[in-house]
Amino acid sequence: MRVEVVMAWPDHFRSARLDLPEGATVAQAVAAAALPDMQGVVGYAVHGVNASGGQRLLDGDRVELLRPLSIDPKQARRRRAQSGPG
Repeated sequence: MRVEVVMAWPDHFRSARLDLPEGATVAQAVAAAALPDMQGVVGYAVHGVNASGGQRLLDGDRVELLRPLSIDPKQARRRRAQSGPG
């Protein structure tokens, strides 16, 4: 089966397309991709939905490597609300 592992950080983008055996997991795909700069990864998603390392993949899945948030979403909303419209 074919899957893609994607890392999209603010300053760089990396991806790897892989051929893996049926029943491969997210963790196996990430290990096989061997992308550089993995120390910032805090989680995984498959097609935008949070996933665990043990989740089994399907043909055509896209595994996304997640980075820490740069700002708390509640704090960001407060700042936008305080700055007014536009």
